[in-house]
Amino acid sequence: MAKTVLVVDDDPTQRRLLTAAVEKAGFACRTAPDGETGVATATDSAAGVDVVLLDLTMPGLSGMEALEMLSERRPDLPVVMLTATSGIDTIVSAMRAGAVDFIVKPANPERVIVSIRNALKLSSLSGEVKRLTRKAEGGMGFEDMIASAPSMLQVLRLGQRAAASDIPVLILGESGVGKEVIARCIQGASDRAGKPFISVNCGAIPENLVESILFGHEKGAFTGAVSRSPGKFVEADGGTLFLDEVGELPLDMQVKLLRALQEGEVDPVGARRPVKVDVRIISATNRDLATRVKEGAFREDLYYRLNVFPVEMPALRERIEDVPALVDHFIGRFNASEGTNIQGASEETLKMLCAFDWPGNVRQLENSVFRAVVLCEGEHLQPFDFPQISGVMPEIANLPDVPARPAPANDIEPVSSAVAVSGAESPVPVMEDGEIRALSDVERDLIAYAIEHYAGHMSEVSRRLGIGRSTLYRKVREYGLEEETKREAS
Repeated sequence: MAKTVLVVDDDPTQRRLLTAAVEKAGFACRTAPDGETGVATATDSAAGVDVVLLDLTMPGLSGMEALEMLSERRPDLPVVMLTATSGIDTIVSAMRAGAVDFIVKPANPERVIVSIRNALKLSSLSGEVKRLTRKAEGGMGFEDMIASAPSMLQVLRLGQRAAASDIPVLILGESGVGKEVIARCIQGASDRAGKPFISVNCGAIPENLVESILFGHEKGAFTGAVSRSPGKFVEADGGTLFLDEVGELPLDMQVKLLRALQEGEVDPVGARRPVKVDVRIISATNRDLATRVKEGAFREDLYYRLNVFPVEMPALRERIEDVPALVDHFIGRFNASEGTNIQGASEETLKMLCAFDWPGNVRQLENSVFRAVVLCEGEHLQPFDFPQISGVMPEIANLPDVPARPAPANDIEPVSSAVAVSGAESPVPVMEDGEIRALSDVERDLIAYAIEHYAGHMSEVSRRLGIGRSTLYRKVREYGLEEETKREAS
């Protein structure tokens, strides 16, 4: 899908010229005649704005004021400033306020397109760095997931509920559907966010090393034990241990795993005494564990211990509406890692990808896009960049259209008990006599309602209201809501 550029300028001639240049370069274009409309459009998730061209001098809300509002509400959105003046002080002020580039009007079309592409590349690099940082720090959340398809809504609801407690979670689904991603999001949305997230692929560990790797060993405990190893349980102490493909564990190790879960302690090989651990267990499997229990290959007591809160991940073919967004996401990632400048996938390519069955699920899609990015010689991925898929698909003209993109999944209200509504009525803008209430009164009530609704979690309040945390705290002080904040957070 083509990236969307928003042109915000009060001069209709400039809007027409910039729109022509942007669309000629293959981007989609939206326009706004003033700052207020521009900010509203840029912050509307349905508009899908990727870059903003913002005029500095406009009546009403100025370009600098609009830039500050965008920096608060969408800090990840690149903004290119346009102005007829080129004073150094103006440029410095705009860059400090968050602009990524500055163009002096009349703008050369080639210069505008280069600036847009540089802004998109910078955004991709910045997004990838932030994603990797959150992943490394155990801070991934449900907002990081591309999960807007209807079949994923129940997964998100269950994940949010699971994150509100330390209940053992069993994630079910075919190989490659993203079971570890939902596990990391549960950790990132829980009280253990920022703590260790240790992932173990139980099916990839040699049978004679399972006990040592999971529970650790002392130096000299067996031949080759030249140093002490704490084991994965101890490494995950205070955080989350993700047991991937748990159905592949040998029966004798299942007994020891069950004891570790029941007692909250592990026995390292060769150790004299057990070691206490505080670990949240999330396990995953692509096997039918109930059938494995009947076959005698999996312990029934361990099955019930792990299967306390099951979450079933749908296959990619069951959430085909997410394919275009996933393709865009992977293109951005590989642009950042490979130094390429792919703008997106053509409509014919998306039709083909949406019609494919994807037996390998999201992992197969990711690897296919990676190969296509390397093969691509233009700015958009074409069907022939996917030779292994296009060779087995019917003619593009005979394929169904690309499914409409559903509303973003992060618009779903959280359902965990940590953010349950206490029963207070939501604020309304009309008084009992039918007159409109003052804006400040509505804003105060809305902030108070949001603080109560989200149990004093100010980062969530900030995100849901679409304002920066510094602005939120300033308004809390202005409206005298400090005591309510403390009460809800306690």
